[in-house]
Amino acid sequence: MADSIPSKDAIADLIAAEMHREGPLLPILHSLQHAFGHVPEAAIPLIAEALNIGRAEVHGVMSFYHDFRSVPAGRHVVKICRAEACQAVGGASFADDVLAKLGTAWHGTSANGAVTVEPVYCLGLCANGPAAMIDGRPVAGLSADDLVAEVSA
Repeated sequence: MADSIPSKDAIADLIAAEMHREGPLLPILHSLQHAFGHVPEAAIPLIAEALNIGRAEVHGVMSFYHDFRSVPAGRHVVKICRAEACQAVGGASFADDVLAKLGTAWHGTSANGAVTVEPVYCLGLCANGPAAMIDGRPVAGLSADDLVAEVSA
């Protein structure tokens, strides 16, 4: 993932590489996100033009699939379960504590760029909630302090 703004040529090359696919919009979005860590705003009109669709349609698909990002995520991505079973065992206060300790809100990134926090609905760890996922690794039974310490190390 690059830290700089991707060039239009780099974006266009990734779009072109997926144009052979049936229904190429999702593969294009995945390719851009994989390459840059997000789908750059500059890519939206290029995608729309290549596929002969409106920009609103590209935005609509991106907003429907919550894993697509329009801005880069932090170095760590924490997903906290918001499902009923986790809520029943303190998930709401756990989430509030994590967000407060990191100084961010849902879908936000901490001021130092270290951690992005997102909601997720059921990680399948219902018996051990509240549950979370740190960089794709499921965790349960952690306190908010433990979780924050792990992503701050």
